Amino acid sequence: MSHVLRTEQWFDRSPDELFPFFADAFNLERITPSFLRFRVVTPPPIEMEVGTLIDYRLRVRGVPVRWRTEITAWEPPFRFVDEQTRGPYRTWIHEHRFEVADGGTRMTDTVRYAAPGGRLVERLVVDRDVAGIFEFRRRALEELFGNRQPDASDSSRRNSASPNRPSA
Repeated sequence: MSHVLRTEQWFDRSPDELFPFFADAFNLERITPSFLRFRVVTPPPIEMEVGTLIDYRLRVRGVPVRWRTEITAWEPPFRFVDEQTRGPYRTWIHEHRFEVADGGTRMTDTVRYAAPGGRLVERLVVDRDVAGIFEFRRRALEELFGNRQPDASDSSRRNSASPNRPSA
């Protein structure tokens, strides 16, 4: 069984303006908490396309981890998917979407993941860790790109992480 984390964030920029930042794998270092010591180890330049493999080094709760993802969908400037082929999760599939919305772009991250150790480990440790990493990312992206504050009529989902839910 996998679990899903979904976040949405709105930016006062077009997908054409935002997508290049995410097309550069090295920018992931800028939007990941420093305590993870996250580093891209694939040498530059990294040509992003379906089939691209990217290697990373990080620390998960102090334990050194190597992680490899493969780009399995590449549809600039609207969507791409990276999937773990080696790393700390049993499953990690991360879809990034960039949709024109409200005069700007709604960026949606959907991560389907499963951790070793099963649901108990996920519930006690992993869910909170993943949500915290994406909250850091939200704040870092807001600082980099700015965004408007939703008014009272906007959905409370904008600029926030949705709770993890089991998926079929």
